Formats: sequence, structure tokens, C-alpha cells
Amino acid sequence: MRWLIFFLLLFLTNLGFAQKFNFPKLIAQGDKLSNLIPKNWKVIDSAKGDLNLDNEQDIVLILEHNTAIEEDRAYGNYEIELITETQKPRILAIYFKAKNGFKLAAQNNDFVLRSEEGGTMGDPFKGLRIEHNKITLSFEGGNDWRWKLNYEFEYQQKQWNLVAANNVYYHKDSGEMVDKQYDFIDRTIKTVVGSIFKRNISNSTEEDILVFTQPRTLNDFKKPWTWEVTKDNYL
Repeated sequence: MRWLIFFLLLFLTNLGFAQKFNFPKLIAQGDKLSNLIPKNWKVIDSAKGDLNLDNEQDIVLILEHNTAIEEDRAYGNYEIELITETQKPRILAIYFKAKNGFKLAAQNNDFVLRSEEGGTMGDPFKGLRIEHNKITLSFEGGNDWRWKLNYEFEYQQKQWNLVAANNVYYHKDSGEMVDKQYDFIDRTIKTVVGSIFKRNISNSTEEDILVFTQPRTLNDFKKPWTWEVTKDNYL
């Protein structure tokens, strides 16, 4: 009987460790900011501004879990390349200002890079801002070769469309650089090649038509580096 109880306890313990982490479902509406934050989570960045053109101050929050867990994250093709990492999950939460507080407009559990995904540069999350009714998220990381990513989302026809993006890849010592600037409204991609130290002197610039069928939204764009915009060109 003692052995049976021992193995039963061992099984239940392993089962507990094997349980997958579940993200909380954020409340649909709250009367003040403190009520929007779930237990065991904290705000690491926020921004206010008008996002739905009603002249009210909406709010965007970046939430982080208090403890690190094992989490499957995507690199390259989200369908086939999953890497398990131990880090603190993050949530992007968008709330519209409502009559009695704030109303949840979007929750995304995947898009914001985690603190361990920036290489030797540390936490890759570099800021959140609202300008001209758009949300901009900025990331930066790498080692000798470094990268900068900026994504701009706008609320259009009740969905959060990616309207612009910027992807810079450069060497920290030589300054060798490729800077890709995407405009998903005008459907253009501008590529600047040269030196990050001499941006306006010796760099060459090409502009091409950006071909895509449907706009990418915050819901279907799972994570940075997972959209192959053009062949072998990930954003």
C-alpha cells in the first residue's frame, strides 16, 4: 500500500509539472487600470492615445507574468519551428476608453518578444507608443550582427492591421547594414543598403512594389520573424 501511494503521488507530481501554462482571459471591461491587471501579472510598459477616432484616451498595456515558465516560441515558420524556452510570458492588451472605464479591444499572447529573446543585448522590447491613432512596437537584439524591428498597427474595419514596419540588420563594428522599410498602405518596400554610420552619404536605395493578398493583423501575425513577406525575407 505504501508503494502504491508513493507512485500515485509521483504520478500526480509529474502530471502537475507537465500541465501547459494557460494565459488568463483579460476582463472585458474595468472601471480603472488596476482592475485590468490579472493576478500574478504586472505592467512593464503602457501608452495612451486615441486609437478608434472617438477623441478618447485609449490605453495599451504590456503585461508580464511574475515567474518564468516553459513556453513554446516560434522562429521562422510558426507551423513547424517551435522552440521551448524558459522565460516570463507577456501579453499585449488594448483597451478602448468606454463610458464606465475601459473596454477590451484586443489581447495578444504571442507577439511581444520575451526578455530572453534579445541575444547578448538583453531584453529586446524597446518601447511602445501611440502616434497618429496607431500603435508602434519596437524591438532590438542580436550579438555582433544586430537587428531592429518596428511594427505599426492601426484599427481598421474592426481589426488591427499592420500598416507599416521597419527591419534593420547591421554589424555593430563594421556598420554594414540592410534597412527594409515596409508600407502596407501604399504597398511599397524600400531597401537601403550601406553603412549604419553613414546613412545619408554612401547608401544605396531601391524601391519595389510590395505584393500581398490580405493585410496582416495582430491576430494572425503570431510573432516577429514569422512572416515571410518575400522569399527568404522574414518580418
